[in-house]
Amino acid sequence: MKQEALQIFNQADVRRAFDRAAERYEQFAVLQNEVCKRLLEKLDIVKITPEFILDAGAGTGKAIPALFERYKKAQLVALDLSEKMLGKSGRHGGFFRAPHLVCADIENLPFADDTFDLVFSSLSMQWCNDLNAALLEAKRVLKPGGLFVFSTFGPDTLKELRYSWNKVDEFNHVNQFIDMHDIGDALLQDGYAEPVMEAEVMTVTYDTVDEIMHDLKAIGANVTAANSQGKRSKKGLTGKSVLQTVRQAYEPFRQDDVLPATYEIVYGHAWKPVQSDKKLQAASQQFVEITR
Repeated sequence: MKQEALQIFNQADVRRAFDRAAERYEQFAVLQNEVCKRLLEKLDIVKITPEFILDAGAGTGKAIPALFERYKKAQLVALDLSEKMLGKSGRHGGFFRAPHLVCADIENLPFADDTFDLVFSSLSMQWCNDLNAALLEAKRVLKPGGLFVFSTFGPDTLKELRYSWNKVDEFNHVNQFIDMHDIGDALLQDGYAEPVMEAEVMTVTYDTVDEIMHDLKAIGANVTAANSQGKRSKKGLTGKSVLQTVRQAYEPFRQDDVLPATYEIVYGHAWKPVQSDKKLQAASQQFVEITR
């Protein structure tokens, strides 16, 4: 993985942000819900009948009803760093079939090896401090022949906002995201088989920059990380002159009287090998790439 993509999150800050956002998350998470829907549709192309499913980074549990409907006999564990988000996940299902709730970090899963047939993760890996740790943990808890399917953000995500904040100072106000090719390479290096990577660009439009930043805060996505040089967003940069600089820098992106907020969505899936011999690994030394 490229060093410039490294960044360090304070996981306590991330947890608090999502705890605060839990009550109103669904109201503002339009893009996140659409990505979750599209990731679920990716399961149409794979043949799998899981008994045990892990929804890693389940959030408010948007994927749970569809996973229950698709895999009618499967048991499901919803895992999230935020207890309050998990509380929302727990509302899905009924008396005879409900998700098991676990509050934990996807970089350190509290499960035995070879537990799950399917690990599903929609827009949670971008909060990892160590992507390889998360990939290896997902592979560890998968049964041989199990499937890992995920979505995350690519480097062009919020590029307009990043450019505009760069006009203020050199600090990290918008998080960096890992390139699809680096994730695909990491899957191979970590011993996954037959990885498939896909990317698409989605654009959300707003009237003002202030609305963009409000929505990011409303879903808990306003936590910034220190980058590889240790630079973190300065606290308290909300003065009129600072915000006015950001607004002015963003304005040239306006088209048809609205401001775009670009999101690069990366989807991937890969299998835990049934056997991990060198011949199998040598046969899987490339990943399929699809870009839209």
